[in-house]
Parts: sequence; structure tokens; C-alpha cells
Amino acid sequence: MSYALKSVVTNGTAAVLAALSFAFPAPWDTLLLMTGLFALSGAVTNWLAVRMLFHKVPFLYGSGVIESRFDSIKLGIHGLLMNQFFTRENLERFVSDEGNQPIDLAPVIEETDLSPAFESLKGAVLESSFGTMLGMFGGANALDGLKTPFENRMRGALVKIAQSAGFQKTLSKNLQGGRLSHDILAKVDHIVAKRLDELTPVMVREIMEGMIREHLGWLVVWGGVFGGLIGLVSAWVML
Repeated sequence: MSYALKSVVTNGTAAVLAALSFAFPAPWDTLLLMTGLFALSGAVTNWLAVRMLFHKVPFLYGSGVIESRFDSIKLGIHGLLMNQFFTRENLERFVSDEGNQPIDLAPVIEETDLSPAFESLKGAVLESSFGTMLGMFGGANALDGLKTPFENRMRGALVKIAQSAGFQKTLSKNLQGGRLSHDILAKVDHIVAKRLDELTPVMVREIMEGMIREHLGWLVVWGGVFGGLIGLVSAWVML
């Protein structure tokens, strides 16, 4: 179920419960009304929170955190690539194994621990003003479920970069006799940094949104569910 469909179904169900309250006698009218209104409130609040994560919302401080923190996210990705992926040992091993053939770095990417990249993203979110709002819905634990889909998408993106003709050409040109030239790592670092510098805040936001937005739909669903339960209990206590 897509993010949009989760939102529509959750908000629609809550609205229907509230509307049905006018068709039932007491005490069912109060129970339905409170359940529907609280569910709608929880679902809409979480929908707005997800919206604020990716987009700037007028008059709401802290919205658009992905765009505003894109420098930190880029630095995290750069550090991951240079410290775990483009190491001297990895490059020399592939030069030795592949000879003059195109260097396939996909196996290295598959074995690379992408946790630091996810932790960098999570840290950027939690350190922003959005982190306070997220704390109401489980804090850091609420983001942990996004780790696997994020890493899968990130691996796919890294494989595409490593297999691109431009990257392969630049890498091969700087390899000498099966050994790395003295400044190859500096040149690779420059290539990675230059490519990341081409990213704009909007591009970073679109990349991150494409990775995890669908999975954030459950925040809307559970916001509606828990909001409805709170409303039901509150109405029951008041009867």
C-alpha cells in the first residue's frame, strides 16, 4: 500500500467514524465522535510531520529538515565512500583481479556496511527541530524500521555510480601497471566530492524521499490508530 493510499484510508476512516456519530444515539454518538476526531487528529499530525521532514511548510519552524541538513548528509556519504568503499586495498585487489577489464566494484558495495550512512541521516533528523516532534512517536526507534529499505536503495545508487562509463574511464586512466599511482586516492576523493557537490538541497531531498517516504506512511496509520484509541478511552471514562 502506497504512502498516499495509507494516508487517505486512515484519514477517511477517521472522518467516517466522526460523521457516523450524528446517526447514533447516546452513548454511541460520543464514543464515535471522540474516536473519530482523535484518530483524525493523530493521523493528520503525523502526515504533517512527514510532510515537514521533506518539505518546508510556511510558518512551521524546523520543516524541510532534509534540505536544511543536506551538507551533513553529503559529508556522511562522502566519508562512507572513502573510508569503506574506495580504500587502497579494495582498489588494488580489483586492479590485480580484473586486469584491463572494466572494474566491477558491485561485490564490494554488497559487502559494505552502510549503517554509517543511515546513522548520519538519522542523526541529522534527530538533531533538527523535527526530532522533538518525532520524540512523541518513539524517537530514534521510529526511524529504525527505515534502515533496510534505505540501505537497499543506497546500494543500488552506488552500483550505478561505480558502473558508469565516466567513473570507469577516470579510474582506469589512473591505474598504472596493476598498482595504484601515489595520488589515485586523492583523485578518487576529488571525483566523489565533485559529484556530491553537484547535488542541490532539492536533489538530496528527492533522493531521501524516494528511499523512505513510502515506509513513513505507517506513521500516519499508527497515529490514527493510537489517536482513535485515546479518544475512545477518553469518551468511555467521561460517560
